[in-house]
Amino acid sequence: MELWYTEQHTPFVGFSIKVERQLYSEKSKFQRIDIFESKEFGRFLTLDGLMMVTQKDEFIYHDMIVHVAMATNPSVKNVLVIGAGDGGTVRELTRYNTISNIDMVEIDEQVVNVCKRYLPQTACGFDDKRVNLYFEDGLKFVRSKCGEYDLIIVDSTDPFGPGEGLFTKEFYGNCHNALKDKGILVNQHESPYYEYNANAMKRAHRGIKSFFPICMVYQAHIPTYPSGHWLFGIASKQLDPIKDANLDAWEKLNLNTKYYNTKLHKGCFALPTYVIDMLKEKAE
Repeated sequence: MELWYTEQHTPFVGFSIKVERQLYSEKSKFQRIDIFESKEFGRFLTLDGLMMVTQKDEFIYHDMIVHVAMATNPSVKNVLVIGAGDGGTVRELTRYNTISNIDMVEIDEQVVNVCKRYLPQTACGFDDKRVNLYFEDGLKFVRSKCGEYDLIIVDSTDPFGPGEGLFTKEFYGNCHNALKDKGILVNQHESPYYEYNANAMKRAHRGIKSFFPICMVYQAHIPTYPSGHWLFGIASKQLDPIKDANLDAWEKLNLNTKYYNTKLHKGCFALPTYVIDMLKEKAE
């Protein structure tokens, strides 16, 4: 008998991976957590049946959610990560010796524990002495912060369930307050292709734009995410990620990356026309 994991991207479109075996399945206080093993994508994590990360393509997402901001301002010292229970975002941040502190807030401790056990490829940075783990609601955590962080990365699930509050104007306003004058906010921005994801993307963009004078969107190709076309948002009070990027300083760090590079840094902001038009629209 063949076992397949299938995620419904729309009521009419599904994405399937042939599964060799299921390694873990349990419902936490917040969501269902599953770990599967496949020949094509290696081990992968799903939450409530939705793809979060695979061993084969996780480097794309984690390179792009971290290094675009770090190349914009390689002097970042104090970082807040919200979500990111698989650990890949923290792993990439710990590669920077220049960073002195990483606060990570994840609502579901069980996700972190499961990834430590089954996905050490992404979870290997949690033991870094600069990483402080807080298992609580990121929305509540950031409310009490003012002018503390150089960089906030919102590595959230989709905008429902545990991740719903991380797509609200209140949350973006609190992130604005928590950042220093040259602080940067990065968030996973959903896909522009299917209607449900596109509406979430437009809501997020409009919410962030209402607080930050600099608010831009960039893209990457992630094969296991809906449509494969995925967006990230980057916002700042002062720093433009193209005009102010310190790419020479970033290259001198000699970090080996599998997806991100400084030519791609500029190119990833060149969006298709339909996405540019969509970013001007109101969410339905």
